Amino acid sequence: MKLVVVSAGLSVPSSTRLLADRLAAAVGRHTPVDVQVVEVRELAVEIAHAFTNGFPGKALAAAQDAVTTADGLVVVTPVFSASYSGLFKSFFDLLDKEALAGTPVLIAATGGTARHSLVLDHALRPLFSYLKAVVAPTGVYAASEDWGAEGLDDRVERAAAELSALMAGAAAARPAKPATADAFEVVPFAERLAALAPTAPPRAREDARTQG
Repeated sequence: MKLVVVSAGLSVPSSTRLLADRLAAAVGRHTPVDVQVVEVRELAVEIAHAFTNGFPGKALAAAQDAVTTADGLVVVTPVFSASYSGLFKSFFDLLDKEALAGTPVLIAATGGTARHSLVLDHALRPLFSYLKAVVAPTGVYAASEDWGAEGLDDRVERAAAELSALMAGAAAARPAKPATADAFEVVPFAERLAALAPTAPPRAREDARTQG
C-alpha cells in the first residue's frame, strides 16, 4: 500500500519533518507500505501560481496526484497563531473537495508549547472531516519539550496502529477491479459474420437439393 506523508515544515531540518518521519516509520512497522514524502515548502511558488492562474505546475500536480491516490496519509504542520500554517492549508485548498473522500488520515502537528495541542481537534480534524477523509482517532502533537520525553513514542505508535488498521479496512472494502479484456473470449471476425448471415428456410433448402 502507498503511504503519502505531507510535511509543511519551513526549515531544514525541521521538527515537523522529524515527526513526519517518525510516524511513517511507525506505520511501516505495523503494515508494509511504500512511503512518499511531499514537502509543501518546496511547492510554495507553484501553490501561489495555482491560486492566481488556476493551473498547477508540474511538481504541484505530481504532489496532488500522489495525495489523492494514496492508501493513507500522514499530514504534519507546524502551528502558527494557534492553527495550521497557511502554506499547509493552501495546499489542501487546491484539492477537489471530494478528492480525499474515504482516505485514512493521521493528523499531527508541532509547536513551541503544549498549549497549542488543541490545534489537532480544533483545526486539523475539522479540516479533514470537511474533506470527507477518515481521520484516525489519535492525533499526535509534539511540543519542544516532548522530544526525548516519555509519552511521545507511545502516542506515535498508537496513532500509527490506528492508521494501519484504517488502511487495511479501506483496502478490504475496495471493490474488485473489473475483468480485463484478456478474460473475454475472442471470436474471429469470419465467425461473427457467418452468424449474421440469413439462414434459408427448410422448404428452400429441400428445393435446392431436388433441383440438384
